[in-house]
Amino acid sequence: MKTKAFVQVLFLALMSISIAACGGEQPIDVKAITAQPKAFVGSDTCKMCHLEHYDSWKMTMHSRMLQDAKKNEDAIIVPIDEKRIRADLAKLSHKLKVPADKIYVPQKDEILYTIGSQWKQRFLVNKDDTLFISPIQYNADTDRWVNYHEKDWDKRPWLLKCGGCHATGVDLEKNTFNEPGVACESCHGAGSWHAALPKTAVFEKRQTIVNPSKLTMGVAVQICGSCHNRGKSTMKKGGGWPVGYAPGKTLNAYYKSTSYEAGDVKHVYANAFSKGHHQQYIDWKLSKHAKEGVTCTSCHFVHQIGMAPTRSQTLSAGSSQCFQCHVQVNQNMAHSIHSFANCVGCHMPRIAKSAESGDIHSHVFVTLLPEDTLKNPKIPNSCQTCHKHKNEDLKELQAEWEALAKLPKPVGKAIEPIGYKSSR
Repeated sequence: MKTKAFVQVLFLALMSISIAACGGEQPIDVKAITAQPKAFVGSDTCKMCHLEHYDSWKMTMHSRMLQDAKKNEDAIIVPIDEKRIRADLAKLSHKLKVPADKIYVPQKDEILYTIGSQWKQRFLVNKDDTLFISPIQYNADTDRWVNYHEKDWDKRPWLLKCGGCHATGVDLEKNTFNEPGVACESCHGAGSWHAALPKTAVFEKRQTIVNPSKLTMGVAVQICGSCHNRGKSTMKKGGGWPVGYAPGKTLNAYYKSTSYEAGDVKHVYANAFSKGHHQQYIDWKLSKHAKEGVTCTSCHFVHQIGMAPTRSQTLSAGSSQCFQCHVQVNQNMAHSIHSFANCVGCHMPRIAKSAESGDIHSHVFVTLLPEDTLKNPKIPNSCQTCHKHKNEDLKELQAEWEALAKLPKPVGKAIEPIGYKSSR
């Protein structure tokens, strides 16, 4: 929805272009355009000049974070079968705060928007002209329904609690948003000035939009951190996202991240590593990557020209991404047995939870050993996230690691397997 301010800006721009076309040399009135309040114009406006970036963005999960179920009913990835849903909820009766048969289950035609689809899906409904997340959640990998704030779901306005990281151009005063999903202006800022200025105003046009790649790294990474985070707004009571923050500003002024020290044992382990989803920024700040200036976009892309190399939005697939910077210089310890060089499996263990426990990678980039779990049973370790070691005794597993750690670096020629015929 284009705002009145944007219409005024666009009118001024068109008038300037018309005058220039008739008179030939009339300058663009940049001051008149930029005197208007900045407004959100939507990605459909951005694509008119940035189509290839738009197409790449449409392939990402950002573009699908929030989908309009009325415009696209296929956004709902699972049948809304009340009987099946209540049957699944009944299996969780020991942890429910409301009996399974009393939990509100929306009908399909009540669902206005879907949230997510990769690991799980939640559903937005309208109550008293306010959007709320209904108290049911579908976990995609395990094909099961679970509860979500079943006791207080209708006391948690979605726009206030979550909306700023699921939609673009959220206005809490008007109780509206400009566009569903994490769209162009979520990272580049409101684009009405930029869209209104003609291409001929090259330098002025550049100054009206935020280009994260041209910001200092410390400021640019906070754009990602504004949503890949957990905490509370410092500007709006009850806000679960950084209300008032804009790309290019400092995040700390608008948001306070959660932590174990602050008493959040639900979302953070005792070693400060994340248990919960969308907390990658919290993890990253603990890492050596953060200290050395390796930021989110060192490994991930948000959009690019042409088709994405990987659907996981990393610049390369799996461990080959790590080898863009790291060279394996030793083959002792775990490296002596993990010859497939799966950096991610050990250094980014799946210890966080989106839908089910262990479906999200840690972003501290530290291997957790069995001894870490022995010291604190509530802290998982890298070894047991692997199916081979999942049920092994922790003391024996740690002893095996320590034995490996004492082995010298292998030297000499690798022995060829029996029956192997060299092609040389």
